[in-house]
Amino acid sequence: MIIDERTSRSERVISAGMMMMTAARTAPKAKGLDLLECCLLTGDDIRKLSDVMLQLHEETGRPVYKRDGGNILSADAVLVIAAHNRPLGLNCGHCGYPACGDKPAQAPCAYCPTDVGIAIGSAVATAADLRVDTRVMFSAGMAAERMNLLPGCTQYFAIPISASSKSPFFDR
Repeated sequence: MIIDERTSRSERVISAGMMMMTAARTAPKAKGLDLLECCLLTGDDIRKLSDVMLQLHEETGRPVYKRDGGNILSADAVLVIAAHNRPLGLNCGHCGYPACGDKPAQAPCAYCPTDVGIAIGSAVATAADLRVDTRVMFSAGMAAERMNLLPGCTQYFAIPISASSKSPFFDR
């Protein structure tokens, strides 16, 4: 059997995305509590994410949504990572409030974005090991949050993934 690199590229990128999800899941988390959620978008779901990004551009006028909304269409997969915002009961004050019970529900626990960041780092390190191109995008994360892709979560970020002769996420 002969497997052509060009015709099998998309399935290999999706496989890399699945390994990136594993890396995010196994990343260290505060108190060992796993409050992360991940999903991988492909095909029409990437188009839907792009459409929401373009909608955000129309609403806000921020060029980043239009630029990135077009840019993700070059991806074969988009990894979305977010976390449930639950206080960990440490009463550490890192969130700006003296105790977890004093923190308003909408204010994030300081460990929520930290866990998301560590998971993102693990995911993109895996991508680098696999030699696929990525870029961490808050803009695509905002669109994913608007789409409620990971219900009950906050701190959304998205990572488009590609394998082409030149990264579509560089020199945008």
